[in-house]
Amino acid sequence: MHEPGRAKAALIIPALNEEEALPHTLAQVPPGLFSAVIVADNGSTDGTAEVARRSGAIVVCEPRRGYGAACQRGLAAVPPDVHAVVFLQADGSEDPREAARLLEPIFRGEADLVVGSRTCQASCRLRFHQAWGNRLAVWLIRILHGGRYTDLGPFRAVRLDALRQLRLRDRGYGWTVEMQVRALQEGLRILEVPVASRRRTAGRDKISGTFTGSLKAGFKILWTILRLALPRRVASPSGSAPRPRSAPPPS
Repeated sequence: MHEPGRAKAALIIPALNEEEALPHTLAQVPPGLFSAVIVADNGSTDGTAEVARRSGAIVVCEPRRGYGAACQRGLAAVPPDVHAVVFLQADGSEDPREAARLLEPIFRGEADLVVGSRTCQASCRLRFHQAWGNRLAVWLIRILHGGRYTDLGPFRAVRLDALRQLRLRDRGYGWTVEMQVRALQEGLRILEVPVASRRRTAGRDKISGTFTGSLKAGFKILWTILRLALPRRVASPSGSAPRPRSAPPPS
C-alpha cells in the first residue's frame, strides 16, 4: 500500500510478451512507494497479462503495437489523485528499487522530469550499437534543441500535469525522446539521476537484440529529434533551451 501523508505516484510498465521477466521485475517494486502499479499489455501472445494480475498489478490492454501507445494507455488508467508517474521497462534491465531516487526531486518540488541516466554508471551494460546511437541522439538534441542530456533512458519519473502539458504524439519508440525534447521546449525543470543498467533477466530482446529492430528504433528516434526541431527553429530561431542538471551519484 502507498504510504499515507505523501504525494502519490503510479508506476507504468509497458510490456510485450514478457511473461518470463515480468514476475522478477514486479517482485522488486518497493512496497508502499506506488499507489498504483499498471502493466500496459501491448498485444502480448503469451501469459504477460496473467502473471501481472497474479502479482497484484492493474492490467490494461493496448492492442496497437508501439511503446508510446502502451505508455499512453497506461496513463489513461492512472488514478486521478496521482501526482507523478514512473515509466519502467518490463524486462528487468532496470532496478525498480531505484524509482524512489527518481521521484524524490519531484516530491521535493525541485524537478518536473527526472531521467534515469545509464551512462553515468561504470557498470553500464548498453550494447555497442545502443551506446553509439545514444551518443548520436543526445548530440543532436544539444545541437538542435540546446539541451545537454547524457541518455535517453526509458526509466524516468515525471510530474503528471507537466507530462500532459507536453502533448506527446508519438506512439512508437520516439515516445521517450519526444518527451525529453518537448520538456526542453516547454521549459520544464529537468534532472538526470544515475541508474543501474542490467541485461534483461529473461526472454528475448525484441529491439536492441535484433539488427532490424535496432535500425527501425534508431531511425524513429533520430527522425523525432529532427521533426521537433523544424517548427521550433521557424518559430524561434534564437531561442535556447535549459540544460538538464545532473544529480550526484549515490554514495
